[in-house]
Amino acid sequence: MNNLLAAAEADVPKSIRLHGFIVLFLLSVNTVAVSGNQDVAPVPTTSPEIGMEIATSTPAAAPESADAKSAGSKVEVISKPDGSFTLLLNGEPYMVKGAGGHQYLDLLAASGGNSIRTWGIEQLEEVLDGKPLLDRAHESGISVTVGFWVQHQRHGFDYTNKASIEEQRNRLRNAVLKYKDHPALLTWLLGNEVEGLGPGETDVRIWKELNHLAGIIKELDENHPVMTAIAGARQSKIDGILEYYPDIDILGVNQYGSASGTGQTLYAMGWKGPYMLTEFGVPGTWEVPATSWGAPIEPDSSTKSAETYTAYMTDRDNNPGRNLGSYVFYWGQKQEATATWFGMFLQSGEKLPRVDAMTYAWSGEWPENRAPKLVSLETPVEFKHVKAGGEFHAEVDSVDREGDELSYLWDIRMESTDRKAGGDAEAAPSSFPDAIEAGQGTRRLSFKAPNRPGGYRLFVTVYDGQGGAVTHNVPFYVEN
Repeated sequence: MNNLLAAAEADVPKSIRLHGFIVLFLLSVNTVAVSGNQDVAPVPTTSPEIGMEIATSTPAAAPESADAKSAGSKVEVISKPDGSFTLLLNGEPYMVKGAGGHQYLDLLAASGGNSIRTWGIEQLEEVLDGKPLLDRAHESGISVTVGFWVQHQRHGFDYTNKASIEEQRNRLRNAVLKYKDHPALLTWLLGNEVEGLGPGETDVRIWKELNHLAGIIKELDENHPVMTAIAGARQSKIDGILEYYPDIDILGVNQYGSASGTGQTLYAMGWKGPYMLTEFGVPGTWEVPATSWGAPIEPDSSTKSAETYTAYMTDRDNNPGRNLGSYVFYWGQKQEATATWFGMFLQSGEKLPRVDAMTYAWSGEWPENRAPKLVSLETPVEFKHVKAGGEFHAEVDSVDREGDELSYLWDIRMESTDRKAGGDAEAAPSSFPDAIEAGQGTRRLSFKAPNRPGGYRLFVTVYDGQGGAVTHNVPFYVEN
């Protein structure tokens, strides 16, 4: 363990200001973080359609491949006399080494990962490489924690409306009957942060309804356990689950800045059962320092890789027999505060350093070709108020371990004004390519501050030409 941590720490860029103490602070404080970064848009309560992750895949009919017709999986949670638990897949112990998202399945498998989680049944209808998602995952040796999107009150769902509740129950019945015998199925994941994001007591009706939905699954499918993902470990949530949700088999927790202490926190709150980290990774936008104008300060990609690795290893190794695995967030790309905060890939498909970190965590080996490493990004506008039209420069220093030739892409964007709660879909802010005067494609940039007052970010992306990249950005504020 010490050697692994040393390997991770060696990749933390020493010259990047501020982020070093953030890592130490987050690892030393075991406070509960409210998380919620599912890639889901608000849903009309009258429709079962759910806005899931951005995808170009096409709808598919029910699985019809040879894989889908083979024997379904059998998954059990075994309780031992000493209070520990084991997850069995087809009779064999199975530790989940998973990722949230359903892209790049071959790379996930090659990296040592063995599972993905989804957020809604609709994702199972997508076609990847000519095959439905479950078939494609099974072909790659990847199991699937199948998410069923339980509607949120914050999206307008009324848990006193009997017709809406029954419609949701019927959708679940249909989904279970349709997919329960697929060999890729690992667990059912009922809802994601449906209990809400803020402090205080959760509506008891939600826990009771989740328990009813779990009963529906158990009636129709005796071969797969039921899990629910909550937004951070809070005492009121654990109390509600223990009292009103007895049919839950595994507790899923979405935890970010304090993910490394999740197991110990749950135990102290009274949850003695098995759990998984259903989302974890880098500190959330709500957990990091901010500028004087309120812009969250995003760690660079290399620092994020160390944070993700440490959170994974610490919680896993401190909770044997209770931690059944985890799903790193997010095995894809999404806009949330920035286009780079949670995603482990660029929109163009290049992997970022967190993919390499999880490869080492899962397999014990680095990939043959690693993403570049960011050493520093220097610019006088960092965290500053600057005058509109002012001329400035920026310079990035990065290295590639394999000696690949590096290329550079700079971008200036407005600070996001379409910030949403719980990971709901956000629009990307505007880009200002005309602000770049010279140096695009090189390590050193000359640019001018846009004329429009407000918050901005200067982004740089460094590519190795071998499918890897590293990114960083710094916020600044333009005033007249």
